[in-house]
Amino acid sequence: MRRMIITSSLLLALSTSVMAGQFYKWVDAQGVTHFGAQPPEGQEAARVNTNIIQPKAPEAKPPAATFESSGEAEQKAIDAKVKQDVAAQEAERKKYCEAMRTNLAQLQNNPRLRMDVDGEMRRLGEDERQAKIAESEKAIKENCN
Repeated sequence: MRRMIITSSLLLALSTSVMAGQFYKWVDAQGVTHFGAQPPEGQEAARVNTNIIQPKAPEAKPPAATFESSGEAEQKAIDAKVKQDVAAQEAERKKYCEAMRTNLAQLQNNPRLRMDVDGEMRRLGEDERQAKIAESEKAIKENCN
């Protein structure tokens, strides 16, 4: 039984190559295209390739110069925006540091300071003043160079 299955499988596989014999293509006097296994007598016929052709994968082409230049322009625009944002943050940080240093100087030089606490002006005690000095020095150390 196995031998019969193997033999029939082999014959089936070989029969496809036999069936894919030569074919011819020609155009008759009326302009109709014909295909056949035998070329017509007295008329030119072209051989038709019956082999199955595997399509080739498309070749990778380098990106066009327009894409590169637009990509570079886009990257330059992004870089410029980032630089502008960094400059704005740096200016804001400098402004904050200047205000903190001014506050620290006021706290250190004036032992009698008044602050607005909940809408009313009151004088800071020495302990509160020292605590504010410590907070200001810590903020300057963390945020300012």
